[in-house]
Amino acid sequence: MNPPKTDARRHHDPEVRGFASDNYAGVHPEVLAALAVANGGHQVAYGEDDYTENLQGIVRSHFGPTAEAFPVFNGTGANVVALQAVTDRWGAVICAESAHINVDEGGAPERMGGLKLLTVPTPDGKLTPELIDRQAWGWEDEHRAMPQAVSITQSTELGTLYTPEEIRAICDHAHARGMKVHLDGSRIANAAASLDVPMRTFTNAVGVDILSLGGTKNGALFGEAVVVIDQDAVSHMKHLRKLSMQLASKMRFVSVQLEALLARDLWLRNARHANEMAQRLAEGVRAVHGVEVLHPVQANGVFARLPHDVSERLQKRFRFYFWDEAAGVVRWMCAFDTTEDDVDTFVAAVKEEMAR
Repeated sequence: MNPPKTDARRHHDPEVRGFASDNYAGVHPEVLAALAVANGGHQVAYGEDDYTENLQGIVRSHFGPTAEAFPVFNGTGANVVALQAVTDRWGAVICAESAHINVDEGGAPERMGGLKLLTVPTPDGKLTPELIDRQAWGWEDEHRAMPQAVSITQSTELGTLYTPEEIRAICDHAHARGMKVHLDGSRIANAAASLDVPMRTFTNAVGVDILSLGGTKNGALFGEAVVVIDQDAVSHMKHLRKLSMQLASKMRFVSVQLEALLARDLWLRNARHANEMAQRLAEGVRAVHGVEVLHPVQANGVFARLPHDVSERLQKRFRFYFWDEAAGVVRWMCAFDTTEDDVDTFVAAVKEEMAR
């Protein structure tokens, strides 16, 4: 049988890469190949397929024997489902003021999840037990949403990392106060690659109860997963996933992507490369007079301050975003497919524009 004809046409230049987001990158060829393997024939829908079943063993190899994965469509969905699972209707979640759940999810945790976010300003995107205590109070106060969970991000929205010891201290502190700990792991692979430790070292090994496992930013087409580590910490996950519109009918195509990333070392190779490109970028722009790198470059993002007019001219040549436009702060992200030439060309452009 001849394959069907298609009139699909490429509408972009595949040689163009920018530094706006790792979401701009395409799909890793090994993930595309895995999708092709999963295609064809019929498989049971809604997660009863062979690929989702096989994914469970892979996830347990990374996050311990009690871990269970619930594939979802996207990162916001993963966070909303996970946070609902560890809170009651009157519950609240303590998070950094800069957390993705607070500033980049359109209010979904509060509007769709029906919970309250209690935010804390942080200088580097990281919570500490002391910072958590600014909001960890009033459990018996009926006029205040009850703190029931702490959410941390690894790596953080500012590109910084928690050490395993720091996460253990947070988990111990939260658990002692009757709260659960959620980890937003949209870039968890970049954190593990930078720390040079398995993902379990800063998740199940130190007390994290539930996490959002990222795939899209690490080479997947779409798809993340909620990983429940402590089964006693949550209930009715399947119902919550469906209620939150995150149950994929053809789930095999989400699961096979996570399988392709996690079964061997693709997740680590992709993350290491993105991190290395960010380091190369940071080293290059640090040598440019007038450019200030603001935070330690510990994952795949570089946060810098430079004159506003320079950034605007650069944006006409490369895609990237202001992080704090009023302060002149920009964010440059690297991806699994960022090349050394991409970085060097961009650094050269920064030098040119700064010299104008």
